[in-house]
Amino acid sequence: MRFERVYHPIWDWEEINTPMWDGISCSIEDAIAFTGDYRMYGLAMRRIIDEWPISCENSLTNYNINRKAWIGHAAAALEIGSSEQNTRKAWGFLDERQRTLANREAARHIGIWEQRYIEDRCLHIDMAQAVLFR
Repeated sequence: MRFERVYHPIWDWEEINTPMWDGISCSIEDAIAFTGDYRMYGLAMRRIIDEWPISCENSLTNYNINRKAWIGHAAAALEIGSSEQNTRKAWGFLDERQRTLANREAARHIGIWEQRYIEDRCLHIDMAQAVLFR
């Protein structure tokens, strides 16, 4: 199911209160260690879907962005104070296995967020409606 795009003003985004977009950041070594540990990364992604409802709705209903990258950048900003730019640089140092495991965590947590979003908004649609209203 694809959700209707929801916009929130930037001043309401929880991520604005972190170093995600301001360029100030932790060390690249810390970012590499964090993003390379899929368990820690996944726990931080869980925090994002639990603690950032507005930023999640704003970004995870946007199918024009890389949603897995967004939740990863958000997790690194919240957990270790890494900027989006620093997290992208760290990603370049990960091996294929680390990237695959991190992407699985991102996809899993986006799926959890989507399921909650459906349940919280009573968006259950039966198959007849899905076929009739395409």
